[in-house]
Amino acid sequence: MKTQRMRRREFLKTTSLGLGAGVLTMNAFPAPNVARASDTLSKINIAHVGIERQGAFSVNGCSGENQIAFCDVNSDALDRAKGKYPNAKFYNNYQDMLGELGDKLDAIVVATPDHTHACTAIAGMQLGLHCYCEKPLAHDIYQIRQMRKIALEKNLVTQMGTQIHAGDNFRRVVELLRAGAIGVVKDVKVWCANRYIGLEKPTETPSCPANINWDAWLGPAKERAYDPRFIPGSWRSYWDFGNGAMGDMACHYLDLPYWALQLDRFAPLTVETTSPNPLDEERCGWDLTAKYEFPALDGSSEPLTISWQDGQARPECLKEYGVDKYGAGVLFFGSDGVLFANYDVHELLPHDKFSDYKTPEQTIPASLGHHAEWIDAIKRGAGASVDSTTCRFEYSGKLAETVLLGCFAYRCGEKLQYDAENMTAKNCEKLNQFVRQYARPGWDV
Repeated sequence: MKTQRMRRREFLKTTSLGLGAGVLTMNAFPAPNVARASDTLSKINIAHVGIERQGAFSVNGCSGENQIAFCDVNSDALDRAKGKYPNAKFYNNYQDMLGELGDKLDAIVVATPDHTHACTAIAGMQLGLHCYCEKPLAHDIYQIRQMRKIALEKNLVTQMGTQIHAGDNFRRVVELLRAGAIGVVKDVKVWCANRYIGLEKPTETPSCPANINWDAWLGPAKERAYDPRFIPGSWRSYWDFGNGAMGDMACHYLDLPYWALQLDRFAPLTVETTSPNPLDEERCGWDLTAKYEFPALDGSSEPLTISWQDGQARPECLKEYGVDKYGAGVLFFGSDGVLFANYDVHELLPHDKFSDYKTPEQTIPASLGHHAEWIDAIKRGAGASVDSTTCRFEYSGKLAETVLLGCFAYRCGEKLQYDAENMTAKNCEKLNQFVRQYARPGWDV
């Protein structure tokens, strides 16, 4: 019952305040080996939707809590989990799970294909469940806005699954850029070698395997017969379910400039995405180059430009800066130098110019861990405030919207002049069909 769930929530909140945890904010996270007040609190009840591949990463990340429900469209995956979690309940449809256990849950983790993120997460959040959801948060911009709206209205703790954000390397890069190590940033180049090329539609379609709930896997996507091209992970190569390499990886790499330059203050002014390959209406694009313009940063009179390239597309300057050996990375070009970073390393360039540079004092503490931040904030009663998680939906939703806008610009075939307030392009009505996409009855948001 709702009353039972609210009593549990109030217990978690008041207990955390009683322990003094209410003063612990996002800007003062202790290092992972430091005891937290919330370590002594009651464990939260979590449901997982999507439990293998990336879902298994989240199951492991929440292992210290009560993982009382597992949902997956693949019954074989559920069978494998039953041996490890004999006291949990198992479902092949999230709607059935929430209908039966919604009043017993505190939180939901969504690690399904992109096209079912929003319907699953929103169903849980409407019940008052805190939500951890994989990137790129949703499949279209309208869905992202709805997720942000509900999280704020219900004061929920949220986190998008951009786990690299929790690493120390990104934190040091943010400190360098905000300390002005390379001056005012005017241009950012991002690249990633991931290259997803979907297969052509087969001439013969086999019957759906008995272990797959095909209707639940399709979710809001248009009705169609089982197609083996999409499962288990190749759905990312098809527009109805994913958004190619850009949709899969850009939330990780664009997160760094987004965070460091505080781009959640703005929306892109324009975006244009091209590829040497012809547009395919079914299969996602590859070898993309997306060029964004943002408002000028403080200290600059020119718009900030950011480019994304995937697959075989690359910035021409990589060899010049000695970073052509990296399959992915970010180059920041400032008025006083260049900074390179990837997940693990960063360098100020040219090396001789910065040989005597004194790095700024560390001001961003180590993360508790990407899932641990989320769990800790739930126990502290942090709600949707800025003191909750580093990738709460109010921040990460804007990042994800920027990423998806690049994919949609490619599908529109022209440079978009974006009107963020109205989720439209001033010069292109075609964008509207991608901003809010078709959903099968019963699966819409």
